[in-house]
Amino acid sequence: MSTNPANHSTPVNTAAGKLAVGWALVGVPLAYGVYETLTRVAALFG
Repeated sequence: MSTNPANHSTPVNTAAGKLAVGWALVGVPLAYGVYETLTRVAALFG
């Protein structure tokens, strides 16, 4: 059994990165759609 720290790798938590990418893939088009809807509603009633 080796005690060399170079042989030990620290685990990388990729769940947070995947979560951020997933929300970006859904959230950006959703935010754009809400923005477009609100601007067209404002033009309709304004």
